[in-house]
Amino acid sequence: MTPEEAIAYIENYTWSTTRLGLDRTRALLAALGDPQKKLRFVHVAGSNGKGSTCAMLERILRSAGYRTGIYISPYIQDFRERIQVSGEYISGADLAAITERVRLIADAMEDHPSQFELVTAIGMEYFVSRHCDVVVLEVGMGGELDSTNAIDAPEAAVITNIGLEHTEYLGNTLSEIAAAKAGIIKPGCDCVCYRSEPEVLAVVERVCAEKGVPFHPVDFREIEPVTSSLEGQIIRRRGKEYSLALLGPHQLRNAAVVLETVDVLRARGWNIPDEAVRTGLKTVTWPARLEVLGRGPLFLLDGGHNPQCAQALAESLHTLLPGRKPVFLTGVLADKDYPGIMDWLAPLASEFICLTPVSHRALPGEKLAEYLLSRGVAARAAADIPEGIRLALTAAGETGAVVAVGSLYLAGAVRTVFPEVSKKWLRRRKIAARDALAPEERAARSAEIVKRILALPEYEKAQTVMLYRSVRGEVQLDGLIASARAAGQRLCYPLCGLDRSMTALSPEGEDAWTAGAFGIAEPDPARSAEIPPEEIDLMLCPCTAFDGEGNRLGMGGGYYDRFLPRCARAVSVSVAFEVQRAEKVPLGEYDRGVDMVITEDAVIRPVPGK
Repeated sequence: MTPEEAIAYIENYTWSTTRLGLDRTRALLAALGDPQKKLRFVHVAGSNGKGSTCAMLERILRSAGYRTGIYISPYIQDFRERIQVSGEYISGADLAAITERVRLIADAMEDHPSQFELVTAIGMEYFVSRHCDVVVLEVGMGGELDSTNAIDAPEAAVITNIGLEHTEYLGNTLSEIAAAKAGIIKPGCDCVCYRSEPEVLAVVERVCAEKGVPFHPVDFREIEPVTSSLEGQIIRRRGKEYSLALLGPHQLRNAAVVLETVDVLRARGWNIPDEAVRTGLKTVTWPARLEVLGRGPLFLLDGGHNPQCAQALAESLHTLLPGRKPVFLTGVLADKDYPGIMDWLAPLASEFICLTPVSHRALPGEKLAEYLLSRGVAARAAADIPEGIRLALTAAGETGAVVAVGSLYLAGAVRTVFPEVSKKWLRRRKIAARDALAPEERAARSAEIVKRILALPEYEKAQTVMLYRSVRGEVQLDGLIASARAAGQRLCYPLCGLDRSMTALSPEGEDAWTAGAFGIAEPDPARSAEIPPEEIDLMLCPCTAFDGEGNRLGMGGGYYDRFLPRCARAVSVSVAFEVQRAEKVPLGEYDRGVDMVITEDAVIRPVPGK
């Protein structure tokens, strides 16, 4: 069985509605030797915030030196996200091997386990095989009848914010849903509970009393916000300050739940130093939860998919984007309360770009746009997700903001294609800005750049300089040639191959040039000397966009990005016009930063490590 075959097998078995309960999970785990009985857990249930809560707890416990497992759902991009040990996804080989063992048992069962039940069993087997000290276990749906509840008493049963959800399974009132969530509370554990509606607290407290479990309602008044920005938040609790990487006021309440849980775990004997708590909160990541994907324009991704999530997002945007109206890139599932979602988002929007999420339950983007237009809100539909991203970026402009929200199905797809789509969008925009310069203005600015290069100490010391012959509006560097020859410097130029390789050639005379495969003047290999990359002292390379951190965006072939690491001693310098400056250049697999960027106005030397 390959990893792909394992995933296909698992996903073939959807939620079982024939008989809800834990019988299938318990039978499957028993046949595997009850791996869950060899593990210790923090079990987390709730309607909203449980994923973020799990992420913070896992990161803190890992920072404290424990080998951690985390089990989450759903995944955003990679199925293997659901099962992780110490921050690493389960490997494809392990997933395939364990799934094969589970399949032999599951296929022999009269009542076949569902997809979630299969994954739960696979996760338990994997966590035992990796000798996890503790597993942070996220409930899939509900609590009492969720397959994760096949475990014995956890160290802590954590109940996060509860709202109306999955009413066809869990009940039609908050009290009924709270009772389902409280099903994870077992004698022998402690219970930490988000302070939500009174009826919710009453249900959880009653269950704790019935089972003799210590009840720890979280006091949000203990959390004092100190600062908040797109870089993160600083909070104070009981006189101690913590940096929190996750954005939004709602994450302060989730952090309060986490800190209360840490106190409970410490009281139960777990060694969790204050420094581990600080490190965990400062370094935690949780994709698609007010995640900053790009800047210039600011691009935020949030997986919110119900009115409660939309309310939390609206609250966050008021704090993070005061006085600004972002473009919303959105798509929803037809069975969700999207009118309730739009009640919170519509007043904040400059425009909606509507998409169809990748799901058979999706509401078509055209239908959502029609609905929003009927409410008097500017909206239009995009043919697909890449087009939607491009439309949203263009509508926002480089100084605006885009918020992608509405569905985790949408979030995963956006997160997958955004890097490449945003790079192409920025490249086209900056090339257009560069090419809009009049020829005489481009020549004057190029002359200023050449002056700055000539004044560089690194240039004066260089024996071998690699530059290029400009095309299509690039910075013109011909002014360097006479100076370099007078100083006895060796000049070389790039030769780009169809296999995306680059070599450095020193042409022997002006007649040693030819029209290359891309229509760019290139040295003729037959009349040029090849220069080893390690002999280059200074490398001047063009770009289509750059930022203040020394990141550059090429034409898309990645020639310079592959060649730069081979130039062991070279000082790398990117040259560009100020109109090509971006707030932040999105980076891909091969993108490399440079030592400095030179424009007609400045020499930008990024600070190492920033």
